[in-house]
Amino acid sequence: MLLAQMKLQSLNLNLLDVCIPIGASLLASVIVYLMYHLFYGSRTIGAGVDRAFILGGPAITALFLGIQSSIPLSLGLLGALSFVRFRTPVKDSAEIGFLLLLIASSIGIATGTYAIVIILFLAALIALTIQYLIRNRFSLRRFADLVISLESDAYSRVEDQLHRFMDEKLDNLSMKTMSMMDGRVSLHYQFRKKADFNRTEFLRSLNSITQPAMAEIFLGGALA
Repeated sequence: MLLAQMKLQSLNLNLLDVCIPIGASLLASVIVYLMYHLFYGSRTIGAGVDRAFILGGPAITALFLGIQSSIPLSLGLLGALSFVRFRTPVKDSAEIGFLLLLIASSIGIATGTYAIVIILFLAALIALTIQYLIRNRFSLRRFADLVISLESDAYSRVEDQLHRFMDEKLDNLSMKTMSMMDGRVSLHYQFRKKADFNRTEFLRSLNSITQPAMAEIFLGGALA
């Protein structure tokens, strides 16, 4: 304990100067973790870096508390970190933003600029809320996908009837891709569902149009 106090004194710090920033950084890390899962957790395809948020924040704060008064320590830290390599790629661009938020808040707490950290979190919360509303109310997130695959002969026979049926049942229907392979035609559509859209009835009617040919149908997206 005495040795620890001597080390802190050599850095011009006391025990309270260390406990408060690390505690605040832990709280900030928990907030970043909760924000990540609130806005992205249900659909993330990331590499799972959120699991490091809660430990990462206090660790970054402790590093900067240790090196902020020592140029040799900071240079040594840079040299040590130059050997660190992360092999897991960033699969979701949202992870980069949350990592930057975590690092910025941890450094801000370590340097005592708590007002900047609070403003940063408020700005991030407002930005994420706006993005969430746009994604779920106005953007292409509200579109659903329809993929149909059937034999080319069957498609030639029912093409007009198929398009008339989908134009009647779906809003803003647009064909994104059309491909042919091994005698089968694959069609990818994007559409908005109508208020009275019934998934089961739609699939049943679509199958009846393509009979007796067997059609493979995928229906997904914002249909809840």
